[in-house]
Order: sequence, then structure tokens, then C-alpha cells
Amino acid sequence: MSHFKQTVALKDVKCFALHGYYPEEQLIGNHFVVDLETEFTPQGFDDEIGQTVNYEDLNAIILEEMKHTQKLLETVLKNIISKVIKLYPFVETVQVSMKKLNPPMPGQIGHSFVKLTYTSAN
Repeated sequence: MSHFKQTVALKDVKCFALHGYYPEEQLIGNHFVVDLETEFTPQGFDDEIGQTVNYEDLNAIILEEMKHTQKLLETVLKNIISKVIKLYPFVETVQVSMKKLNPPMPGQIGHSFVKLTYTSAN
């Protein structure tokens, strides 16, 4: 099994949340898009969900963390990663990124972007 690497991911999870450094951002909110990817050595191939990362769990973690207003997107990403590695301690890499659509600044900006990656010490 050690020659296999498995990826389980969710892409383009769309959320509305109140994250932002400025108080007005926390009042009016914004639309966000989250990508979450895990990588690990497969626990087995017995067709059992307990041997993999369940992407329903990943979705629940994202949606829950998006409810908790934070000033920095980095804080949200760190909290998501912490919950993933607590639930799935066998994951070797967790990468989560977030786009803030139409950030409130001058000019025409499609989105801002922050990414955080965790790699286990193994």
C-alpha cells in the first residue's frame, strides 16, 4: 500500500460569510469560494468509508468554520486544517485555499486569494 497516495478533495465550495479585517466587512459580508484537498497513504481498499477521508466531513468542517467570523482568512484556513487533522490524523498533507469574491477595494478585482498548507512530520 505504501506506493499509493490518495487525494480526497472538495473544490469550489461556495459560502457567504462575514470574514474581513474591517468592521464594515463583518457587517455586510461577502461571497467566498473554498478548496480543500487532503493527501494520504490509503488505509486499505476494502470498499469501506472508514478507510478514507469522507468528503461529506470536509464539507461540514468548511461550512461550520465559515459561520465563525474572523478578521483574517488565514485564521479560518488554520481552523479548517486543525479540524481535518484532528478527525483524520493519518492525513499527510492538507491544503486549503479561499477566494474572497469582489473584495472591497478600489479598482476591478475579481477576488483575493489565501492558501495554507499543512504537511505532517512523518
